[in-house]
Amino acid sequence: MHRSTDRILTTHVGSLPRPPDLYAMIEAKQEGGAIDEAAFGARVKSAVAEIVKRQVEAGIDIVADGEVGRVGFIPYVNERLTGIEPSPGEIASYWNESREYKAFPEFYAWAQGQAGAAGRAGRTRWMCTGAVTYKGQAALAADIANLKEAMAGLNVVEAFMPAVSPANLVNWNSNLFYRTEEEYLYAVAEALREEYRAVIDAGLILQIDDPLLSSYYVMHPEVSLAGWRDWAGTRVAALNHALRGLPQDRIRHHTCYSINIGPRVHDLELKHIVDTLLSINAGAYSFEAANPRHEHEWRVWEHVKLPEGKSLIPGVITHSSNIVEHEELVAERICRFAKVVGKENVIAGADCGFASFAATCEVHPSVVWVKLAALAQGARIASKELWG
Repeated sequence: MHRSTDRILTTHVGSLPRPPDLYAMIEAKQEGGAIDEAAFGARVKSAVAEIVKRQVEAGIDIVADGEVGRVGFIPYVNERLTGIEPSPGEIASYWNESREYKAFPEFYAWAQGQAGAAGRAGRTRWMCTGAVTYKGQAALAADIANLKEAMAGLNVVEAFMPAVSPANLVNWNSNLFYRTEEEYLYAVAEALREEYRAVIDAGLILQIDDPLLSSYYVMHPEVSLAGWRDWAGTRVAALNHALRGLPQDRIRHHTCYSINIGPRVHDLELKHIVDTLLSINAGAYSFEAANPRHEHEWRVWEHVKLPEGKSLIPGVITHSSNIVEHEELVAERICRFAKVVGKENVIAGADCGFASFAATCEVHPSVVWVKLAALAQGARIASKELWG
């Protein structure tokens, strides 16, 4: 994994808005309609080429395929596993029982149905009905090939590919097969390990998408901070089991507080989760640091020592507002972290993805690219200040 040795490198979290025509194809596929698979594959390939080029034009150094061929950062993998099938008719709200929803019911009633707002109608869930193993080799190989081909001839430092964490998938898909949740969790971890290893073997950086690590607490009002720590400890152990033996310097971990352009007063504070975060076998850690609930938390790193050889990927632009951050503010955010943990240990990133599910855009697509350009401009300003 490249480090910021002579300038601040830039990246993002992964998901970017899908082109409208491709989204229509993804939607038809998810609804069970007949689609031309060859045409779909060709459009995904061309969309990846378009999205990678736009990232480079915006000034992003460490790029991704935008997850443009995926319905979402969790359910994409359901088709790559045995033992997982749709749960017909089961619609579940993923936010309505949260601390936030209970504290601000009027706000979420008002926001219901708006693009990017938490509290929207729930999504169809899947269920585990048999032994979970990995069968997604062909789909993953296509993703890797598309990304590599899109990078050819472009000025790219390197590329990363997101993959869902075991905890997020188990939370999304109910267990009807394994005797215990822990047995289910470890079976999923073993299956996902194949995807993790294949991404690294292909020469890409593996990003573990793990928003639930931070957001589980707000989603479960009945859970105390101590209860969250117990829950998180089990999930991190399973993730580390899946990552065992894989090179940490090829792995980055992302966590956040999920899709919620709302009050956010119940988010777990970084000081409560930083030790758990650093126990994950990764070489870099991506987290929210640009929105008003978390921007002040750079100070946590004044008291927590970043392990040798590790990097931080703090969000310096956010997915929770359509306001475009001024490049000088972006530079200030970068410099705060650089002066605390060392400039070589900072990569400028975003709080979260900009289209975690194909059907949602937390920020309007026309604004996303301006935000990414502001990120890159801010990194250039910060680099001049830090390197002279």
